[in-house]
Amino acid sequence: MIKHDIRSRQDVELMVNTFYDKVRQHHSIGPFFNEIITDWSEHLSKLADFWETNLFFVKAYKGNPLRAHLSVDQHFNNEIEQAHFGHWLQLWFETLDDLFEGKNKELAKERARSMAHIMFLRIFQAKDHKEHLQIKP
Repeated sequence: MIKHDIRSRQDVELMVNTFYDKVRQHHSIGPFFNEIITDWSEHLSKLADFWETNLFFVKAYKGNPLRAHLSVDQHFNNEIEQAHFGHWLQLWFETLDDLFEGKNKELAKERARSMAHIMFLRIFQAKDHKEHLQIKP
């Protein structure tokens, strides 16, 4: 297969669909997604909007990913850990490397790395805040 850079909505959909096929089967992070997401078609479309917005600056995505991730962590009794984001990034990088080459591929990696870092820190801070609230008499 001759690889090219991510350059269209169709490429973004291929990237997102291929990636989440892997995520859904992953032993560690799959259960978080498979229990929460009830309409995969809708979710994949929203994620394609997210990445299309991030890579091409079109105004396709409407949502709050941080709020969604905090809610998922709460649903799972604050069990999301840094290792889960590591698995997520590993699958993301693997998917991108398998499908594409070019500067948008590298941009997608860098944006995912930044997002994973920020998401984990915010989840960690929310847990820390919750623990402090529980310690008070």
